[in-house]
Amino acid sequence: MSNRNFQKNFTINFSKTLLTWHQQDNKRVMPWKGEKDPYKIWVSEIILQQTRVEQGLNYYNNFIKKYPTIQHLASANDDEVFKLWEGLGYYNRCKNLLFTAREISNNFNGIFPKDYHQIIKLKGIGKYTAAAIASFAFDLPYAVLDGNVYRVLSRVFGIKTAIDTNTGKILFENLSQQLLDKKNPALYNQAIMDFGATICRPKLPECEICPFASDCLAYQQNNISQYPIKEKKLKVQTRWMNYVIIKFYNQVLIRKRIAKDIWQNLHEFYLIENDLEEKNIDKLFFKKELKNKFEKNKFEIKIISNQHQQKLTHRIIKGYFVEVIFEQKIETENYFWVDEKEITNYSFPNFINNYLIKH
Repeated sequence: MSNRNFQKNFTINFSKTLLTWHQQDNKRVMPWKGEKDPYKIWVSEIILQQTRVEQGLNYYNNFIKKYPTIQHLASANDDEVFKLWEGLGYYNRCKNLLFTAREISNNFNGIFPKDYHQIIKLKGIGKYTAAAIASFAFDLPYAVLDGNVYRVLSRVFGIKTAIDTNTGKILFENLSQQLLDKKNPALYNQAIMDFGATICRPKLPECEICPFASDCLAYQQNNISQYPIKEKKLKVQTRWMNYVIIKFYNQVLIRKRIAKDIWQNLHEFYLIENDLEEKNIDKLFFKKELKNKFEKNKFEIKIISNQHQQKLTHRIIKGYFVEVIFEQKIETENYFWVDEKEITNYSFPNFINNYLIKH
């Protein structure tokens, strides 16, 4: 049987089989399951982008507790919201949450729009999130298509078209919409995402208890690990970001990152970024850099840390932390002084927080 004929015959029973599994065997528990408030659905979906459920759960609970409605979020202080988001990463999500909350507050009278085409126009909301909100909150017939769904469909139907190509995206969008139970879109969408997260997992899928095992082409061909197929390889960039913790008595020099770059809207110490090799970064290097910048101001280098490293999706951040005592209170553009005891009131990226926790 050709792949096309297989799809035509099998799609008739796919949603029925999936919903049966969902009703009888799906034991996955999350606080937002069954939620109808579009605001809470939106917050949960944004938090879970690039974030494991186990990690995102506490953030979601804390976020909803502090900002229970879209109006609360719209009127919130930016720095307080970013502090609450601290540690989740991908901080542009937080920035977009604030922007969209204020747009809904100002342009929709604080009421989340019910139309899919209005939802998808909101900043930070793509096709997946729009479909999730539309189906879960308003029972509209839009199929979600996230990593879990791509994996399930590519394996079951043996689809060898790469998911990161335009052709692949259109193919999967059409198939997922075709399979959707139009009468129970919320139930179906929740079922297929849970199925991908608990049964059809990226590694060690539980094929022996999978209700699709007898029809799954990847399983029958013994090549489950090959799916889904991606065409592009991720290019990883290494950045050296060295932080100088400049102190004057009980005060520390920091600034907020405002440029369109990683960690935008978070705070940092005095930054020396370079592309030198590790062997060329030493006490002499920092002494020279600081003298060039601050000229006649006297200082003493107290501590140079071991190398620190953090892996992000597209980058590896490497660098050192240097603690320096200045004899005079210096001033430099965009930086400001804070009491050392109040440093935890400011939001920092994990790269810096990991150092602060240990020191």
